[in-house]
Amino acid sequence: MSVKVEKTKNNNEVKLEITIEAEKFENAMKDVFNKNAKYFSIPGFRKGKAPYHMVEKMYGANIFYEDAFNEIAGPAYEEALKSEKIEAVSKPEIDVKQIEKGKDLIFTAVVSTKPEVTLGKYKGIEIKKIEYNVSEEDIEKELNQMAEKNARLVSIEDRPVESGDITIIDFEGFVDGVAFEGGKAENHELTIGSNTFIPGFEDQIIGMKLDEEKEIKVTFPKEYFSANLAGKDATFKVKLHEIKKKEMPEINDDLAKDISEFDTIKELKNSIKEKQEKQNESRAKYETEDEVIKAVCNEAKVDIPKGMIELEIDNMAKDIETRLSYQGMKLDQYLKMMNKTMDDFRSENKEQAENNVKTRLVLEAIEKEAKIEVTEEEISNKIKEMADSYGRKEEEVKDNPELVKYVGESLKSEKTINFLVENAKIK
Repeated sequence: MSVKVEKTKNNNEVKLEITIEAEKFENAMKDVFNKNAKYFSIPGFRKGKAPYHMVEKMYGANIFYEDAFNEIAGPAYEEALKSEKIEAVSKPEIDVKQIEKGKDLIFTAVVSTKPEVTLGKYKGIEIKKIEYNVSEEDIEKELNQMAEKNARLVSIEDRPVESGDITIIDFEGFVDGVAFEGGKAENHELTIGSNTFIPGFEDQIIGMKLDEEKEIKVTFPKEYFSANLAGKDATFKVKLHEIKKKEMPEINDDLAKDISEFDTIKELKNSIKEKQEKQNESRAKYETEDEVIKAVCNEAKVDIPKGMIELEIDNMAKDIETRLSYQGMKLDQYLKMMNKTMDDFRSENKEQAENNVKTRLVLEAIEKEAKIEVTEEEISNKIKEMADSYGRKEEEVKDNPELVKYVGESLKSEKTINFLVENAKIK
């Protein structure tokens, strides 16, 4: 195999011309034939028993070209990157220049390479101090939420619906006199004031009495997820079955004993304050790190290849699809529900992808310049911590080289961020 490398007109982009000997390409075609021989039917031979030269004669040698190329080109491309010491950061654009039986296979691969980062100031970066204090109002708010979880529901029979009530209703929706899909439910629980229904629907429930039936007229929002209903006027036939109201418990020592391990409200409040202070510390730490990283990135210059940004958007899409899969949904279904296309998704996430890539490149450059290293002991301790948290043996985690590499890179990135914060001027 031989490789020629040349720079393209684009910055941080190269074109590799890879030539694979005719004999190797021929062997690849024979390998493809051996894997697929059972599918060929040739007169005079039992299915799958025809020899290579007969299949080739009947169907033509080019029947094996595509599969043989796919089998041999990938490893050849990876070998070329390694031999030429090229750090590719995008998917290659492949173009086949010559593919013919008895001749060398020649193809090109255009790929983005890792760009150089010109660091600016990264020590002594000035940012404002980020701090969050716990107020008495914050404590009372959480205490009220805890009390609300222990509220009991009381049936109301002597008055009509008021804001804040929990109602049980039947409803059916019509557009232009025709019932629409998904617009009907029985014994549906609806909290008035929750704003979970179409705007205007809940307001018209107010004042209804038990067993009353009513027609409610609303207009679907123009940006409603279902395109066939967006912006349309609708009428809902509604019947009210039940009215309930939350009866809040009195906030006192008895409540503290019921909802916590504490004997008094004072102790419970102190516990809430302590928890909120820790949350605020974590929030301030994260936001401080984020501000320092943004400031350092603004000082740095780097020409990010388009292919690197596109690959980052691909990874963002995969992450979202993984999260959606836990809800039994695919990305294309989600986009359709949001009246968006994949092109819209890529366009909307381009800026974030570029910021993500630049942040990684800048942090890597600082790691290198500041000579930030991670010890084997630090990696081992982190792996032990991970193994304990997942209930696995430490050796099982260590046996995964990709995971060990990820742990090392994560620790190095963490150290770099700590280094930047420690060297920042926080006022």
